[in-house]
Amino acid sequence: MHTAHCPTSWLSVCPSPACPRGVGPSRCCCPQPSPRKAQTWTCTRVLTSKEPGKEGAGFAAREFRRELIPEGWPHSHRYLYGHTLTPEQPGGPQQEVHMLWTPAPPDLTLGEGEEDRTWDFLTVVGSSQAEAQACLTEALQLQARGALYTAHAQAWAQLWAECGLDMVGPLPLRQALRGSLYYLLSALPQPKAPGYICHGLSPGGLSNGSREECYWGHVFWDQDLWMFPNILMFHPEAARAILEYRIRTLGGALGNAQNLGYQGAKFAWESTGSGLEVCPEDIYGAQEVHVNGAVVLAFELYYHTTQDLQLFREAGGWDVVRAVAEFWCSRVEWSPREEKYHLRGVMSPDEYHSGVNNSVYTNVLVQNSLRFAAALAQDLGLPVPSQWLAVADKIKVPFDVEQNFHPEFDGYEPGEVVKQADVVLLGYPVPFSLSPDVRRKNLEIYEAVTSPQGPAMTWSMFAVGWMELKDTARARGLLDRSFASMAEPFKVWTENADGSGAVNFLTGMGGFLQAVLFGCTGFRVTRAGVTFDPVCLSGISRVSVSGIFYQGNKLNFSFSEDSVTVEVTARAGPWAPHLEAELWPSQARLSLLPGHKVSFPRSAGQIQRSPASLPGTCSSEFPGRTF
Repeated sequence: MHTAHCPTSWLSVCPSPACPRGVGPSRCCCPQPSPRKAQTWTCTRVLTSKEPGKEGAGFAAREFRRELIPEGWPHSHRYLYGHTLTPEQPGGPQQEVHMLWTPAPPDLTLGEGEEDRTWDFLTVVGSSQAEAQACLTEALQLQARGALYTAHAQAWAQLWAECGLDMVGPLPLRQALRGSLYYLLSALPQPKAPGYICHGLSPGGLSNGSREECYWGHVFWDQDLWMFPNILMFHPEAARAILEYRIRTLGGALGNAQNLGYQGAKFAWESTGSGLEVCPEDIYGAQEVHVNGAVVLAFELYYHTTQDLQLFREAGGWDVVRAVAEFWCSRVEWSPREEKYHLRGVMSPDEYHSGVNNSVYTNVLVQNSLRFAAALAQDLGLPVPSQWLAVADKIKVPFDVEQNFHPEFDGYEPGEVVKQADVVLLGYPVPFSLSPDVRRKNLEIYEAVTSPQGPAMTWSMFAVGWMELKDTARARGLLDRSFASMAEPFKVWTENADGSGAVNFLTGMGGFLQAVLFGCTGFRVTRAGVTFDPVCLSGISRVSVSGIFYQGNKLNFSFSEDSVTVEVTARAGPWAPHLEAELWPSQARLSLLPGHKVSFPRSAGQIQRSPASLPGTCSSEFPGRTF
C-alpha cells in the first residue's frame, strides 16, 4: 500500500497548467471531459460490507460514528480503519489502513441563476491515524482559505515546469503524450515530500478492484523496464525511490532464489511488501527469471545517468547487483557439446511459450547484468569474480545464420505466434549490438507473428526499432497503433485494445512514452553519455523535450526536420560536470554552457562530460536531490 498522499493530489482537473478555464478540448492538448450542461447531479452511494475472510474485501474495517471521531476533527467527516484481510505470506503482518473522508450528499444542486459551483470532497488514506490526520488537517486548512484548487494547480505546474514532452504534430498524439505522463507521475509519491517512500509501481497504478483485477496492485517487470526509463530521464529522485523499493525487498528475493534451489537473489515475478513471490501460479514465479535482468538494467541506467555511487556503496544498490549476478551464475548450466552456458526451463515475455531453453532475450539480459556487475565492482574498488565474465562471454545467444535472425529460443520456428514484444526488445530497451540487417530481419519476422491481442506496450517497441532503421513510414504506423488502447475522454489506457485487462495501464503508457522519448529522439543512456539520433516522422515537424537530467545538469532539446537545439538550463552545483555535445560522424565538439542555446544541423551525436570536468566529481552525492 502506498503511504498517504495529501488530498490535493487527488483532485480531478485538467493536468495542463496552461489550460485555463474556458479552453475547450479543441484547443487543449491535455485530457478533457465531454462538455455537458446540467443543473442537478444526483449521487447514489452503494455501501457494501465484507467480513474478514470473505472474498472481495480489500480490508476489514470498523466505521466510527460521529461522536467517536477523534477530538478536534470536524464532525462532518467519517473515519474508517482496519487492516488488510490476507497477509502477504502465512503468518505475516496485516497492513493497517486508516481512511478519513467527507461524505458526499445525495444531491448536488445549482441554485436559480447559477451557472457553476465547485464542491470539495476530501479523502485521505494512510497507514496510521497520525499520518491520515496530518494530511487531512493540511487539506482542511487549504480548503478554509479557498486555496485547495490553487495549491493543487501550483503543485502540478511545478512538476510540468521540471519535465516536458511535446511535438508539433497531431493533437491526439500530443494529448496521448500529456495524458500518459500525467498518469505515470500521478502514480508516484510526491517528490521531496517528508517520508518519501515508493512502494513500487503496479501495472494499474494504485491497487484497485478485487480478486483477479488489475494484478492486485502487485509489482512486475513492468515497473523496471516499461515505466522506469521515462521517470529516470526527468525525475532522478523518483527513479532512486523505485530502486530503493527493490533494495528493501532484496531479502525476499534472496528467499525466492533459495526456495528454487539457487544462490543469490531472484526477484519476484509478482512482488509486494516483502519481495517474496506472491504470484498465484507457480510457473511464472519459477520461469520468468528475466525480471532479474530488468531490475539490474534499471540500476545500470540510473548509475550512468546520475553517477550516484552513494546508492551502491552505502544504500544497498551493490547488494542487489551482486546478488543477481550470483543467481545467474548458479542458474546456468555448462553444455560441453556446444561449449556454451545454457539457461534452461524459462519463460520469456512471450508467455505463449513456457519451459523453453535459451530465450535469446533472457540470455542477453544475463550478459548485460553480469558485465554491469563486473564494471560496477571495478568502480567500487571491489574484486570481480572470474565466473561473472566467463558466463557473460560464453552464454548461448541463439542466432540463425542461414535466415539471419535471432530465434526466440532453441527450437523456435519462424511463423510461430508470439504474445508480445520479445526478441525486438534487443537493441532497445535492452542494450545489444545488432547489425542493421539483423535488426530489420528480427522486426520483420516477429511483427508478422505477434498477436494482435497482445498488451499495449508491444507496438511502441516495434516503432522504436523502425525509427532506428529510419523507416519512417512503418514507424509512424506502429506509433499510431501503439496508443490504440487509450480510452476517451480522459486518455486512460487499458491493457488491451478491446478494453479488456488492467485499467489505467501504466505499462502501456510507459512503452508509448518511450517510443517518443527514446524513439523520435534516439536517446540512449550509456556509460559514455546520452546519445541522440533524431528522426522526424510524417506529420511531426518538431519534438521538444525539456528537463532531461544528466549528471547534475538539466537540459532542453528541440529536434526539427533540419536542426537540433540543446540548452543546459540548470546545474545542481559546482560539483556537476560541464557538458559538451559531440556530433557524429564529424566528431565536432560543442561546449554546452548554462543558459546558452546551441544549434546545429540535424545529426546524431552524444551529450557527454567535457574533458575540462574532473573525473568522479559527481560520485560523492546524489545530484537529483539538489535541484
